[in-house]
Amino acid sequence: MAAVRTVRFTAYGHVNVIAEHRTTFEITTEEVLTPRGTCIIAVRATKALCDFDAATRRLVLSPDTRIRLSMTANGVSEVVWGWGGSGLSYQSPVSMVVRRSDFQCGRTLMIHADKAACDLDRQFVVELRNPETTIHCEVAFFKGS
Repeated sequence: MAAVRTVRFTAYGHVNVIAEHRTTFEITTEEVLTPRGTCIIAVRATKALCDFDAATRRLVLSPDTRIRLSMTANGVSEVVWGWGGSGLSYQSPVSMVVRRSDFQCGRTLMIHADKAACDLDRQFVVELRNPETTIHCEVAFFKGS
């Protein structure tokens, strides 16, 4: 099965990455992360949801669009699968939130995800705690799967 569309970007680690949130995780364009941000796993992302093109934003509106987020940091990889939804607008200039639930807003990248921050491989999380770590990200969209 080949992806209909892909979006690639980079983000960076941060010393305050905790990755303990049980229902979501977030990648942000912001540079600052406090220890209260238990869902934020990466900062300084080079793309935000509002940067995704119009064709991609239309594609995610279908609940049968499958979405895969692949991330690699210093040779350690993590893959998360989820779904599109009719309420995904991809409007946020700051946040991409992966959600286990079906809550949809302008910050939501995917719903019904198979992982939240607390489910990420702990070795991957160790890499994310290093501010020097570059995280290579790819969001792939699959239709009708």
